[in-house]
Amino acid sequence: MPTKQFWVIVYDISDDRRRTRLHTALLDYGTPVQYSVFECWVTAEQFRKLQARVRQIIRPRKDHVRYYNLCAACAARTQSTQTEITKPEAVMVV
Repeated sequence: MPTKQFWVIVYDISDDRRRTRLHTALLDYGTPVQYSVFECWVTAEQFRKLQARVRQIIRPRKDHVRYYNLCAACAARTQSTQTEITKPEAVMVV
């Protein structure tokens, strides 16, 4: 089973259409925690596909997307005022 990594993806896109398209695309990979912030538990292959999809949607000179990779221990220490924090479906320690 491929190892999943925790990614926080944030974006700043002024165009409503592109912002909505990106939000919809990211729903295939993670959970929105704010409108422009997603938490994703994905494999390396899924992350490559996610980035390729983002590149198809955004306009690099106008839009800004950041990817923050957090280790499993850091992700586990994430705090929120919300009652639920995104967790991986399964964790396998080797």
